[in-house]
Amino acid sequence: MKSQRRIFAILALVQGIYYGPTGLWAIVHIESFKLVTGEKTDNLPSGLDVDHWLVYTVAILIVSIAVGLLVGGARKSVGPELIAMAIVAAVGLMAIDVIYVTRGVIRPIYLLDAVLQGALVLAWIAAIFWVRQDHATS
Repeated sequence: MKSQRRIFAILALVQGIYYGPTGLWAIVHIESFKLVTGEKTDNLPSGLDVDHWLVYTVAILIVSIAVGLLVGGARKSVGPELIAMAIVAAVGLMAIDVIYVTRGVIRPIYLLDAVLQGALVLAWIAAIFWVRQDHATS
């Protein structure tokens, strides 16, 4: 039981540590974020960097997910709800990365994020199977 809590806690912390700075980056320094990820169109009506409403919305949602993962991981309290959220977030972000790079809407740099999201999904699935296998043999 202790080892399963530990593996889930580590995964939650890893994903939270990745998501936190990633989300905060767009909020704290949109200029450098756009240098790496490309120009955005959510501020077209005004043309002002402070009006990137969609970028900021996505960023704060990613930060919110990070906070939940970090708190759960730090407390070693990672239940099915948090695991489901972690997997769905990673699958969703990976799908968005791949779909919109393929359509030419966002830069190929997002494929790096897709690979990292995929690694997170595989790690969660492996941990779930490992814990189930551990339960079956105990």
